[in-house]
Amino acid sequence: MELGNISKPTYGPGPEAPGSSTPGLVTMAHSFLRLVQPNPLPVGLFNFGQSQSKFNQEEIHELLLYELGFLVCAAIGVLFIILVPLVGCCFCCCRCCGNCGGRMYQKQGRRMGCRRRALWASVLLVSAFLLAGGVCAFISNARFSQAVKSTFPNVNNTLDNVHIYLASIPQALDFIIKKSDVPLDYANRSLCDIGPNLGSMITSRIRSSTDGALGSLQSLLQGMKTLKDTFGSIAISRSDLEKLQSNYSQQLANLRDRLNQTLQSCGQPCSQVSLDGLAFTANFSTIPGVEQQLEALHEVSNSSIETDLEEVNRTLNTISDKVQEQSQEVVAKSQDQLGLIRQEIRRLQEELPVLDVEEKVGAFLNNAASVLEEYREPIIAWDGLRLIVCALLCCTVLLVVLCNVFGLLLGPLGLKEGVLPTQRSSLSNAGGNFFMAGVGFSFIFSWLLMLLVTIIFVLGGNIYMFFCESWRNQQFFQLLDTPGLIPNFNLSELLGLEGDTANFSEMYRQCQQDASLWQTLHLDQSVPLDELLNISQYTGNISTAFEKMNITLSPISLLSQSQKDLLLNASRAAQPPNFTLTLEQLDRNMTQGSLLDLAAELEQLAEKVGTDVKKDLEDIASKLRELDKDMQANFSGPLQSLKENIHLVQTGAAQLEGQTTAALDKASNTQEFLERETPTIIKNETWAFLEQLLDFFETYISWAKSRLTEDVARCKPIAQSLDNVEVIGCDYLMDSVNAFWFSLGWCTLFLLPSIILAVRLAKFYRRMDIADVYRNDDFEMPPTFNSYKIPRPSTRH
Repeated sequence: MELGNISKPTYGPGPEAPGSSTPGLVTMAHSFLRLVQPNPLPVGLFNFGQSQSKFNQEEIHELLLYELGFLVCAAIGVLFIILVPLVGCCFCCCRCCGNCGGRMYQKQGRRMGCRRRALWASVLLVSAFLLAGGVCAFISNARFSQAVKSTFPNVNNTLDNVHIYLASIPQALDFIIKKSDVPLDYANRSLCDIGPNLGSMITSRIRSSTDGALGSLQSLLQGMKTLKDTFGSIAISRSDLEKLQSNYSQQLANLRDRLNQTLQSCGQPCSQVSLDGLAFTANFSTIPGVEQQLEALHEVSNSSIETDLEEVNRTLNTISDKVQEQSQEVVAKSQDQLGLIRQEIRRLQEELPVLDVEEKVGAFLNNAASVLEEYREPIIAWDGLRLIVCALLCCTVLLVVLCNVFGLLLGPLGLKEGVLPTQRSSLSNAGGNFFMAGVGFSFIFSWLLMLLVTIIFVLGGNIYMFFCESWRNQQFFQLLDTPGLIPNFNLSELLGLEGDTANFSEMYRQCQQDASLWQTLHLDQSVPLDELLNISQYTGNISTAFEKMNITLSPISLLSQSQKDLLLNASRAAQPPNFTLTLEQLDRNMTQGSLLDLAAELEQLAEKVGTDVKKDLEDIASKLRELDKDMQANFSGPLQSLKENIHLVQTGAAQLEGQTTAALDKASNTQEFLERETPTIIKNETWAFLEQLLDFFETYISWAKSRLTEDVARCKPIAQSLDNVEVIGCDYLMDSVNAFWFSLGWCTLFLLPSIILAVRLAKFYRRMDIADVYRNDDFEMPPTFNSYKIPRPSTRH
């Protein structure tokens, strides 16, 4: 009985990743976040239904310890936001007063070139870092926008897969319930064909004991028939031989008289010829008769034994019809119970809570999908605005980089060696001005960039660590496992389970292993599956009906006592007479002398006698040869047949009595067995048929239990859907956010060395108002220093 397997539904594709990615930057951001927040998630502190005022000092201390890294970074960001504009204002005022490098004067020295080149290389390196950070910020900004736009179709595909999974649950249940038609149809067909089925079982069991006896009796009857035919052949051969002997005896007598007259006419030359050989040696009339044996065997052949044995076979062949006729009431009652079993199994779909789970989860998903669709257009619109704002802020970084690049290009191109600082070219001066413009832009926009970085870092970093990181180390599952922690969310209630037995982390782990929903939800604790699939009441009624079934077979009688006596007497009377003398006669020559030898002797004698006797002798010799040939032709067949038949009856009759006794004993034993065991055979085979019938249902119930508990609603698609949500939220959205604030923060921090280095380097390219020159005049020194000539600088306006 083939029941088949539950087919698996076909699910849609997984989430589609955004076009661009920065895996190295994301890895650095993750490492920085783990460095900032190395402490595990304090699950016990989270209660979204509790107000913050109810937190005690210890909980607040633990929460602050958990957020310590973010608080420190946020404090650094706030200080940056406050101090950088203040420092910028002070720096600007200081330069306006001629301080902080605001005086257009540059002291000249021997290492000016080395210092300029070192500063130039440093600004180039910092600008390269700024450019790399800005490019990464642009990529991350665009990737986040792509992730936002792809989130909605990705989430919808994920929800569609969950809907497909939920829809497959009733389909699987319906498949299992419909498969109950297989054993019910098997059982119904078996009941409709109870005659051929049960009847053949009973017939086979009875035939296993009767076929041996029937075969022995039929073989015995066949042997007696063969023996009767052989005895008949012996009687016919005896009659034929007597007739032949009588005929040829007359011919031999006539020939002997004629030869005697011829020999007397011949006289002395023929006196030595003997006529004794012209007589039969054997007397076939002395062959014993077999009339008694034939009569005994004829009685067996003419009896009704063979007809009675055929009647036994016909009786055995009618057992199926008898069973079909006498079991109609039981079949009707059993078919009624099959209908009740069908109804009981159909109730299974109503009793299982899986459909309630599908309805509740489906409603939850539909609500989530409608909410998501409701906010789709506003979110995309706000994301477009966010994309523009963030891109403009990223452009400020590129603006600073562009000013530095122009400064790095124009400054060296316009600067000539040996030219006084007051005489530097306009190209060189423009390069220096670009550096100072970059410094101004840095002061203007750096605090805005840091404000944006701090906000995104605090929010995005906490969201990532709270959700993504805790999801991967399964700390987030502990929040979901705590009942009442999230207001209006109860996993057990959502799944239709009693109490608070649902454990999200355990369910997720089992779903990753593709366990069935039965095992995942531990439905065995709330659903009595054995009771739902308990059909013992109906199978018990079927068994009771079969117990009351009474099958009566026609009596089977192999042999009556008179038939047994007839066979035994026939086996004794069919013993052959003593054929010893007959066989000895058959081995001798038919005549006392050889006719051919006598003919040869007469032919030799005819050569010696006169012409008047010669012709008679030759004629008699020819007659003797013809007679010998004729006798050989006529006697050889009957003699050979008689000899073979005698041997056959001697062999067959010697085994007949023993064979008859064995066959009769076997028939008697079989008859006793049938009279004693036929009711038991009928009962046993009926129970065997019933067990076979009920085994259909046991097989189905076992299959249905295994399919319900192992195959129905394998929840790996649910785990895959949750993983897809994690991928969408973490890998696509939050990684883009992390990469954005990390790259933008990278740029913001590098603006500080860019400011310092650009201010220092601009002095080497801008045109100075006051020049620093060297004098070559010698001046008087005390005697001790007369040998030295020290140049003195002087200023020019």
